[in-house]
Amino acid sequence: MILNLLRRIFGSRQERIVRRYRPQIDAIHRECETLASLPDEEFPRKTEEFRRRLAEGETLDDLLPEALALAKDACRRLLGRTWDVVGHPVTWDMIPYDVQLVGSIALHHGKIAEMATGEGKTLVAVAPLYLNALTGKGVHLVTVNDYLALRDSQWMGGVYRFLGLTV
Repeated sequence: MILNLLRRIFGSRQERIVRRYRPQIDAIHRECETLASLPDEEFPRKTEEFRRRLAEGETLDDLLPEALALAKDACRRLLGRTWDVVGHPVTWDMIPYDVQLVGSIALHHGKIAEMATGEGKTLVAVAPLYLNALTGKGVHLVTVNDYLALRDSQWMGGVYRFLGLTV
């Protein structure tokens, strides 16, 4: 009974984590607004700018709102574009929702982001993979399913290439 009362007052652990990420989500939205006038060809240059800023002493956490906003806006700009995924044309139709950005931030911080089938786990991984790839050390997403590894590298690869990365 006391536990239920405390949970109603303070929220569950997951709700408290989401509340803690809210300022970062708001910052991502503000950054997205500033990207509206940025031409598509500038996205790889922004990636290089982020790498330079890391080399000058900024941290991945410093860059998180800008980098996740850039990844989100890349998804928006790719809407309607088509590329081959495991031999089939696929038209891009995804932009991360706030709940997916929360999952992205959680993954970046080394936490587990549990989501049900169809809630966008593959898309959730794009932003933290992009952010962590800025270090130039390479980033790996591990799956035990060879088909999914191939499919997702090609499917999400369109976003990474738009941002100036290789897959």
